[in-house]
Amino acid sequence: MVARMLSPALLGLDTATVEVEVDLRPGLPGFSVVGLPDSAVQEARERVRSGLVNQAFALPAQRIVANLAPADIRKAGPQYDLPIALAVLSGSGQLRPGALAGTGAIGELALDGALRPVAGALVMAEHAARRGWRQLVVPAANAAEAALVPGIRVLGVRGLRHAVDVLEGRCAATPVAVDADALLCAAAPEASGDLCEVRGQGDARRALEIAAAGGHSLLMVGPPGGGKTMLARRLPGIMPRLRAHEAIAITRVHSVAGLLGPGEALVTHRPFRSPHHTISAPGLVGGGRVPRPGEITLAHLGVLFLDEVCAFSPTAIDALRQPLEEGCIDIARAAGSARFPAEPLLVCAGNPCPCGHAGDPARACTCAPAAADAYRARISGPIADRIDLRVDIPRLDRDAMLHDGAPGEPSSAVRSRVERARGMQRDRGQRVANARLGAASAREAAALDRAARALLGTAIDRLALTARGCDRVIRVARTVADLGGSTRVEADHLGEALRYRSAGGLG
Repeated sequence: MVARMLSPALLGLDTATVEVEVDLRPGLPGFSVVGLPDSAVQEARERVRSGLVNQAFALPAQRIVANLAPADIRKAGPQYDLPIALAVLSGSGQLRPGALAGTGAIGELALDGALRPVAGALVMAEHAARRGWRQLVVPAANAAEAALVPGIRVLGVRGLRHAVDVLEGRCAATPVAVDADALLCAAAPEASGDLCEVRGQGDARRALEIAAAGGHSLLMVGPPGGGKTMLARRLPGIMPRLRAHEAIAITRVHSVAGLLGPGEALVTHRPFRSPHHTISAPGLVGGGRVPRPGEITLAHLGVLFLDEVCAFSPTAIDALRQPLEEGCIDIARAAGSARFPAEPLLVCAGNPCPCGHAGDPARACTCAPAAADAYRARISGPIADRIDLRVDIPRLDRDAMLHDGAPGEPSSAVRSRVERARGMQRDRGQRVANARLGAASAREAAALDRAARALLGTAIDRLALTARGCDRVIRVARTVADLGGSTRVEADHLGEALRYRSAGGLG
């Protein structure tokens, strides 16, 4: 007898339908899994055997073959344990016929038959809803996450016996319901620190505000101890609060990466990722035998902070070119290909030279000229051209270090201005922040006046701006105008954008 049930397959952030077929035939007892399974799927045989016995089910003394169709898609991960076990129970008559009709299942079995959570439950629930499945059985720890998806009945179960009781109607299962907007409203405040704790560094504070308001990439250059890392870590606190669709997009990525905690339904704060400078290019942009998201995707709609950027491998830094331009990254491997979203706010921080004191009036630079030039050249011209804002972070003076004077403006006040600027962008009909506008859309949104056009023409000649650099200056100027509440981009707005384009000693 052949028993069938459905289960989604993860292909990066994409999915496919897998039909789990289990055939039980007379013969020497055995258990095999076919359909291009990886090692984790092959090992499901032992987990299913133990789970059945330890949940007081009979292990059929027959030849069992589980086929995961279609056979041309590689199956990875332990999520097929539960659907295989349920199909075995159905095929052996221990689960009533028809109980699995229109039902999908995911879940990893423990040896005692309990269910462990799996990665990607949100993405797989979205697949089930799109395909019109009646219900999806998931581990209880994944239930809240999967229930973010409307249009699918999610049944959270604790173990194999509980799943059978629910499917046969002996145990009433209340479908889980989760409201993303309610979770965002109830979220705890941002824990990234307040901008009022930063002393001095007025130019850097202003650059952070512009970056948050328009989604612009930022490079901070200065001697050690100037506060570059402290500034970067306070950036999420002034970025616009997450909207429901953004929170779900971030949760989707973190779910596939296995970064959600048990029972965690939604990521309620913008991510802040700060990888070590020894990270490889695949670790930064994604890769692996089976494509997995990298740091740039894990920072999607949040902040990707590259501290000591010149210490990163040039290969890793150059791999950021495509995602910085297109907002996504395509990974192709022998086991398959995947496209991951990649729209973080990139923040880089670095020293002006290996010793960190080039241009410092208080301490002399000890680097050989050739060494300093080679250090700065680790950021290639194409990457430097894709960075919108550059700001120098000077050494703090004595008064700032002694905390003399009034505290700086708090993050809440800055965030209010940032959200008003984003509101102006939405009022213009923009579906993306200024930094993500196309060249033609940016020029249309900017509407430069005559004085601004003349200033831009002069800057193109004097700063040798590339076409990309010119477009990026226009986008930054549009953001400066938004922060000032102006519908047109004037010469003052463009002048400030050009000032941040020409600062910074790297690249």
